[in-house]
Amino acid sequence: MDLNAYSTHIDLALDARDLAQAANQGQAIPGIETDTKRENGIRVTKINVLNEEGSKALGKLPGHYITIEVPALRQKDTQLQDRVATKLAQEFGQFLLEIGISKEAKVLIIGLGNSSVTPDALGPLVVDNVMVTRHYFELMPDDVGPGYRAVSAVAPGVLGTTGIESSDIVQGIVEKSQPDFIIAIDALASRSLERVNTTIQIADTGIHPGSGIGNKRKGLTKEVLGIPVVAIGVPTVVYASTIVNNAFDMMHKHFSEQTSNTGQILGLLDGMKEEERLLLVKEVLNPVGHDLLVTPKEIDQFIEDIANIIASGLNAALHDAVSVDNVAAYTH
Repeated sequence: MDLNAYSTHIDLALDARDLAQAANQGQAIPGIETDTKRENGIRVTKINVLNEEGSKALGKLPGHYITIEVPALRQKDTQLQDRVATKLAQEFGQFLLEIGISKEAKVLIIGLGNSSVTPDALGPLVVDNVMVTRHYFELMPDDVGPGYRAVSAVAPGVLGTTGIESSDIVQGIVEKSQPDFIIAIDALASRSLERVNTTIQIADTGIHPGSGIGNKRKGLTKEVLGIPVVAIGVPTVVYASTIVNNAFDMMHKHFSEQTSNTGQILGLLDGMKEEERLLLVKEVLNPVGHDLLVTPKEIDQFIEDIANIIASGLNAALHDAVSVDNVAAYTH
């Protein structure tokens, strides 16, 4: 089997890091810096891709990636959601300072995705909930209190409904409104069942709409738009091939607890590397059209909750007048 014919796209830098470490037998990956901290059920992992060597190993552009993982988010705990919004505000505010974005910089928030398709509606829902203030700065600047910055927001829709690339729409808006940087929000695909609906990724490398489901689109990047682009993404879907592959992992773990000779039960699959097994599953499913994108049945409630969390975190991070300590007031 030619494995190169079935290469997979990985949205999350953390997924890519895990895969690269497994291929490197757990050893450190040259060109990659990683730091992980855990606090109150929230795990924050910072991955810095330092050079081309690290970029090639992860399949990610050089830059800074922050992943906030909260497995208990699926339990619909409102107090936990408040803590996640607060953590997001803290991490995002610090992230902007570290990449050279000042507290006075004007921002354009882009909500990518299709509002009519629930798993893809994250971006438009966040746009509906963020505090937009640019019009006050334009129309009544003397009445704007301290601690606010100019924020504008738009959900440009998707190519299938507008007939226009999102990147072209955004480029036109940038030319007219002249923001200093962009925050682009989009739904992602994950290669890990555990990270679906529980993970938020921040990156300073821009974003490519539709990349999570294999669509090649013109990107929202600094090279294209001329200003920094910070991406925020949440995995809301997973491929059927990933589910099947993870099921093999769980079966292997279960059988290995019962016997040391798992090869008799799982056959050739027992000795395959994880990536080889995943690509084999994709080879079987793709020709018959069964490598579907799958989302949990609770996606309606989750997408509203996570959109509120992100919007609240952004409101606190972008406006000093919105206290991080009181961010819970903006999440409900």
